[in-house]
Amino acid sequence: MQILLAATPERWVQVATQRWRELLLDHANCEKKAASTALALMFAYPEDRPLGAALSRLAREELRHFEQVQALMVQLGVAFERQRPSRYAAGLRALVRTADPQRKLDLLLVAALIEARSCERFRLLAPALPAPLGTLYAQLQRSEARHCEHYLQWAREREPEGWGARLAELATHEAQLATAQDPQFRFHSGAPLEEAAGKNRASCPRPTE
Repeated sequence: MQILLAATPERWVQVATQRWRELLLDHANCEKKAASTALALMFAYPEDRPLGAALSRLAREELRHFEQVQALMVQLGVAFERQRPSRYAAGLRALVRTADPQRKLDLLLVAALIEARSCERFRLLAPALPAPLGTLYAQLQRSEARHCEHYLQWAREREPEGWGARLAELATHEAQLATAQDPQFRFHSGAPLEEAAGKNRASCPRPTE
């Protein structure tokens, strides 16, 4: 996506294709978080009826994606486990301003950046993973691109003068979070540390096996 200021490290893609089970588990959590983000915005700004109606549709789509990922986890024998929150999401949340209308703008722009990063990573992973995982990621890439455009449009409509400069500020931080060395491996984590990159590599078969 054009709003991203840095590409995903190649090392992350290499590790993701080896540790696809962990990736799929965190992906399921990400879809739930995406739905909860849309719902939280609906509750936070009930007076914005057009935004609420659009977010309602988006939340339902995110939950359908969660159901698709959950079904794939069952098909591929990936058990559900609790995970610690990622450094990426926490880092972006820390940038959100506390007073409106700035807070509302930041929440919309942060959501757009997360959707853009998801789209980019689906695009990188789709040809690198066999079916059915690669097939699903190719489909979701298009959905994430559309969600990113929605969030950007909502931000532009509500802050036509200031959204671009603020997006550039947030995108700078997002790029650092998505590329810096990261002790965690998550769908939105940065470049895996070498010791983390080798974790359980031999125990992760390909989805078709």
